[in-house]
Amino acid sequence: MVEVAGHDEPHDAGSLGQRLNWLRAGVLGANDGIVSTAGLVVGVATATAARGPILTAGLAGLAAGAVSMALGEYVSVSSQRDTERALLRQERRELREEPEAELAELAAIYEAKGLKPATARQVAKELTEHDAFAAHAEAELGIDPHELTNPWYAAGASAVSFTIGALLPLAAILLPPQSLRTPVTFAVVLVALAITGTVAARLGSAPALRAAVRVVVGGALAMVITFLIGHAFGTTAA
Repeated sequence: MVEVAGHDEPHDAGSLGQRLNWLRAGVLGANDGIVSTAGLVVGVATATAARGPILTAGLAGLAAGAVSMALGEYVSVSSQRDTERALLRQERRELREEPEAELAELAAIYEAKGLKPATARQVAKELTEHDAFAAHAEAELGIDPHELTNPWYAAGASAVSFTIGALLPLAAILLPPQSLRTPVTFAVVLVALAITGTVAARLGSAPALRAAVRVVVGGALAMVITFLIGHAFGTTAA
Protein backbone atom coordinates (compact mmCIF):
# COMPACT_ATOMS: atom_id res chain seq x y z
CA MET A 1 0.00 0.00 0.00
CA VAL A 2 1.31 3.42 -0.96
CA GLU A 3 -0.05 6.55 0.76
CA VAL A 4 1.17 10.09 0.57
CA ALA A 5 1.68 11.74 3.94
CA GLY A 6 -0.13 14.98 4.62
CA HIS A 7 -3.13 14.20 2.42
CA ASP A 8 -5.55 13.35 5.20
CA GLU A 9 -7.05 16.85 5.09
CA PRO A 10 -8.50 17.96 1.76
CA HIS A 11 -7.63 21.22 0.10
CA ASP A 12 -10.58 23.58 0.45
CA ALA A 13 -9.77 25.76 -2.53
CA GLY A 14 -11.14 23.18 -4.93
CA SER A 15 -10.68 22.65 -8.62
CA LEU A 16 -12.17 24.62 -11.48
CA GLY A 17 -15.08 22.19 -11.56
CA GLN A 18 -15.77 22.82 -7.88
CA ARG A 19 -15.63 26.58 -8.37
CA LEU A 20 -18.15 26.29 -11.19
CA ASN A 21 -20.39 24.24 -8.91
CA TRP A 22 -20.14 26.94 -6.22
CA LEU A 23 -20.90 29.63 -8.79
CA ARG A 24 -23.91 27.71 -10.04
CA ALA A 25 -25.13 27.19 -6.47
CA GLY A 26 -24.64 30.91 -5.81
CA VAL A 27 -26.71 31.86 -8.84
CA LEU A 28 -29.48 29.49 -7.78
CA GLY A 29 -29.34 30.86 -4.22
CA ALA A 30 -29.72 34.39 -5.56
CA ASN A 31 -32.62 33.21 -7.68
CA ASP A 32 -34.34 31.80 -4.58
CA GLY A 33 -33.74 35.06 -2.72
CA ILE A 34 -35.28 37.07 -5.55
CA VAL A 35 -38.39 34.90 -5.92
CA SER A 36 -39.21 34.33 -2.24
CA THR A 37 -38.63 37.92 -1.17
CA ALA A 38 -40.42 39.36 -4.19
CA GLY A 39 -43.47 37.23 -3.49
CA LEU A 40 -43.44 38.26 0.16
CA VAL A 41 -43.08 42.02 -0.31
CA VAL A 42 -45.53 42.18 -3.22
CA GLY A 43 -48.17 40.48 -1.07
CA VAL A 44 -47.57 42.83 1.86
CA ALA A 45 -47.40 45.93 -0.36
CA THR A 46 -50.74 45.00 -1.89
CA ALA A 47 -52.32 44.76 1.56
CA THR A 48 -50.81 47.98 2.97
CA ALA A 49 -49.28 51.18 1.64
CA ALA A 50 -47.11 51.74 4.72
CA ARG A 51 -43.40 51.24 4.14
CA GLY A 52 -42.76 50.00 7.69
CA PRO A 53 -44.63 46.68 7.42
CA ILE A 54 -43.16 46.08 3.94
CA LEU A 55 -39.62 46.67 5.17
CA THR A 56 -40.17 44.53 8.27
CA ALA A 57 -41.63 41.65 6.27
CA GLY A 58 -38.89 41.90 3.66
CA LEU A 59 -36.07 41.91 6.19
CA ALA A 60 -37.64 39.08 8.17
CA GLY A 61 -38.04 37.02 5.01
CA LEU A 62 -34.47 37.81 3.98
CA ALA A 63 -33.04 36.74 7.34
CA ALA A 64 -35.16 33.61 7.60
CA GLY A 65 -34.42 32.61 4.03
CA ALA A 66 -30.69 33.17 4.32
CA VAL A 67 -30.46 31.16 7.54
CA SER A 68 -32.63 28.40 6.12
CA MET A 69 -30.53 28.19 2.95
CA ALA A 70 -27.29 28.15 4.93
CA LEU A 71 -28.48 25.45 7.34
CA GLY A 72 -29.90 23.32 4.57
CA GLU A 73 -26.73 23.54 2.51
CA TYR A 74 -24.53 22.87 5.53
CA VAL A 75 -26.49 19.75 6.51
CA SER A 76 -26.61 18.48 2.94
CA VAL A 77 -22.92 18.99 2.20
CA SER A 78 -21.90 17.69 5.64
CA SER A 79 -23.83 14.48 5.01
CA GLN A 80 -22.21 14.12 1.61
CA ARG A 81 -18.77 14.76 3.06
CA ASP A 82 -19.32 12.25 5.88
CA THR A 83 -20.30 9.63 3.32
CA GLU A 84 -17.24 10.39 1.21
CA ARG A 85 -14.95 10.17 4.23
CA ALA A 86 -16.45 6.82 5.24
CA LEU A 87 -15.87 5.46 1.75
CA LEU A 88 -12.31 6.76 1.74
CA ARG A 89 -11.60 5.16 5.12
CA GLN A 90 -12.89 1.87 3.78
CA GLU A 91 -10.69 2.23 0.70
CA ARG A 92 -7.63 2.86 2.88
CA ARG A 93 -8.40 -0.25 4.87
CA GLU A 94 -8.82 -2.39 1.77
CA LEU A 95 -5.55 -1.10 0.33
CA ARG A 96 -3.79 -1.96 3.56
CA GLU A 97 -5.33 -5.41 3.96
CA GLU A 98 -5.71 -6.59 0.34
CA PRO A 99 -3.24 -4.69 -1.88
CA GLU A 100 -3.11 -7.34 -4.62
CA ALA A 101 -6.88 -7.61 -4.86
CA GLU A 102 -7.14 -3.82 -5.05
CA LEU A 103 -4.50 -3.72 -7.79
CA ALA A 104 -6.45 -6.28 -9.79
CA GLU A 105 -9.65 -4.30 -9.24
CA LEU A 106 -8.03 -1.10 -10.49
CA ALA A 107 -6.67 -2.88 -13.55
CA ALA A 108 -10.14 -4.28 -14.27
CA ILE A 109 -11.59 -0.77 -14.17
CA TYR A 110 -9.19 0.46 -16.83
CA GLU A 111 -9.66 -2.70 -18.86
CA ALA A 112 -13.42 -2.06 -18.82
CA LYS A 113 -12.72 1.42 -20.20
CA GLY A 114 -11.07 -0.07 -23.26
CA LEU A 115 -7.43 -0.71 -22.41
CA LYS A 116 -5.84 -4.03 -23.22
CA PRO A 117 -5.33 -6.28 -20.18
CA ALA A 118 -1.56 -5.86 -20.16
CA THR A 119 -1.83 -2.10 -20.60
CA ALA A 120 -4.52 -1.82 -17.94
CA ARG A 121 -2.37 -3.79 -15.52
CA GLN A 122 0.64 -1.57 -16.22
CA VAL A 123 -1.40 1.62 -15.78
CA ALA A 124 -2.84 0.34 -12.52
CA LYS A 125 0.60 -0.63 -11.28
CA GLU A 126 2.16 2.74 -12.10
CA LEU A 127 -0.72 4.68 -10.56
CA THR A 128 -0.52 2.53 -7.45
CA GLU A 129 3.20 3.16 -7.15
CA HIS A 130 2.61 6.91 -7.50
CA ASP A 131 -0.36 7.28 -5.12
CA ALA A 132 -2.42 4.17 -4.50
CA PHE A 133 -5.03 5.88 -2.36
CA ALA A 134 -5.78 8.70 -4.81
CA ALA A 135 -5.79 6.34 -7.78
CA HIS A 136 -8.33 3.98 -6.23
CA ALA A 137 -10.48 6.75 -4.75
CA GLU A 138 -10.84 8.50 -8.10
CA ALA A 139 -11.23 5.38 -10.26
CA GLU A 140 -13.47 3.32 -7.96
CA LEU A 141 -15.40 5.96 -6.03
CA GLY A 142 -15.24 9.00 -8.28
CA ILE A 143 -13.90 11.03 -5.34
CA ASP A 144 -10.84 13.27 -5.31
CA PRO A 145 -9.61 12.76 -1.73
CA HIS A 146 -7.72 16.07 -1.84
CA GLU A 147 -10.75 18.19 -2.80
CA LEU A 148 -13.67 17.24 -0.58
CA THR A 149 -16.42 19.84 -0.38
CA ASN A 150 -16.34 22.22 2.60
CA PRO A 151 -19.80 22.53 4.22
CA TRP A 152 -18.91 25.93 5.72
CA TYR A 153 -18.13 27.30 2.27
CA ALA A 154 -21.43 25.91 1.01
CA ALA A 155 -23.41 27.45 3.86
CA GLY A 156 -21.72 30.83 3.50
CA ALA A 157 -22.14 30.94 -0.26
CA SER A 158 -25.83 30.08 0.01
CA ALA A 159 -26.50 32.69 2.68
CA VAL A 160 -24.64 35.46 0.86
CA SER A 161 -26.16 34.72 -2.55
CA PHE A 162 -29.68 34.52 -1.08
CA THR A 163 -29.18 37.84 0.70
CA ILE A 164 -27.94 39.58 -2.44
CA GLY A 165 -30.88 38.24 -4.41
CA ALA A 166 -33.38 39.24 -1.72
CA LEU A 167 -32.13 42.84 -1.54
CA LEU A 168 -33.14 43.47 -5.16
CA PRO A 169 -36.94 43.09 -4.82
CA LEU A 170 -36.79 44.73 -1.38
CA ALA A 171 -35.22 47.84 -2.88
CA ALA A 172 -37.55 47.72 -5.88
CA ILE A 173 -40.66 47.74 -3.68
CA LEU A 174 -39.47 50.44 -1.25
CA LEU A 175 -37.83 53.07 -3.47
CA PRO A 176 -40.54 53.93 -6.06
CA PRO A 177 -43.68 55.93 -5.20
CA GLN A 178 -46.65 53.92 -3.98
CA SER A 179 -48.45 53.82 -7.33
CA LEU A 180 -45.42 52.32 -9.07
CA ARG A 181 -44.24 49.87 -6.41
CA THR A 182 -45.83 46.71 -7.77
CA PRO A 183 -45.20 47.24 -11.51
CA VAL A 184 -41.60 48.32 -10.90
CA THR A 185 -40.99 45.29 -8.68
CA PHE A 186 -42.54 42.96 -11.25
CA ALA A 187 -40.34 44.39 -14.00
CA VAL A 188 -37.11 44.39 -11.98
CA VAL A 189 -37.67 40.88 -10.64
CA LEU A 190 -38.53 39.37 -14.01
CA VAL A 191 -35.44 40.91 -15.63
CA ALA A 192 -33.25 39.69 -12.76
CA LEU A 193 -34.72 36.19 -13.03
CA ALA A 194 -34.11 36.12 -16.75
CA ILE A 195 -30.45 36.97 -16.08
CA THR A 196 -29.97 34.41 -13.30
CA GLY A 197 -31.75 31.73 -15.32
CA THR A 198 -29.52 32.39 -18.32
CA VAL A 199 -26.33 32.40 -16.24
CA ALA A 200 -27.27 29.17 -14.45
CA ALA A 201 -28.07 27.48 -17.76
CA ARG A 202 -24.78 28.53 -19.33
CA LEU A 203 -22.83 27.29 -16.31
CA GLY A 204 -24.59 23.95 -16.67
CA SER A 205 -24.30 23.89 -20.48
CA ALA A 206 -28.10 23.80 -20.77
CA PRO A 207 -30.35 25.72 -23.21
CA ALA A 208 -30.39 29.30 -21.91
CA LEU A 209 -33.75 30.39 -23.32
CA ARG A 210 -35.66 27.47 -21.84
CA ALA A 211 -34.09 27.97 -18.40
CA ALA A 212 -34.74 31.72 -18.45
CA VAL A 213 -38.38 31.27 -19.45
CA ARG A 214 -38.85 28.63 -16.75
CA VAL A 215 -37.61 30.83 -13.89
CA VAL A 216 -39.35 33.95 -15.21
CA VAL A 217 -42.70 32.17 -15.44
CA GLY A 218 -42.21 30.66 -11.97
CA GLY A 219 -41.29 34.01 -10.46
CA ALA A 220 -44.20 35.77 -12.14
CA LEU A 221 -46.59 33.11 -10.89
CA ALA A 222 -45.29 33.47 -7.32
CA MET A 223 -45.78 37.24 -7.39
CA VAL A 224 -49.26 36.99 -8.91
CA ILE A 225 -50.35 34.54 -6.22
CA THR A 226 -49.05 36.66 -3.35
CA PHE A 227 -50.48 39.79 -5.01
CA LEU A 228 -53.95 38.17 -5.03
CA ILE A 229 -53.55 37.01 -1.43
CA GLY A 230 -52.47 40.49 -0.31
CA HIS A 231 -55.32 42.09 -2.21
CA ALA A 232 -57.88 39.71 -0.69
CA PHE A 233 -56.70 40.00 2.89
CA GLY A 234 -55.99 43.71 2.60
CA THR A 235 -59.49 44.31 1.38
CA THR A 236 -60.92 42.12 4.12
CA ALA A 237 -58.93 43.90 6.79
CA ALA A 238 -60.01 47.26 5.48
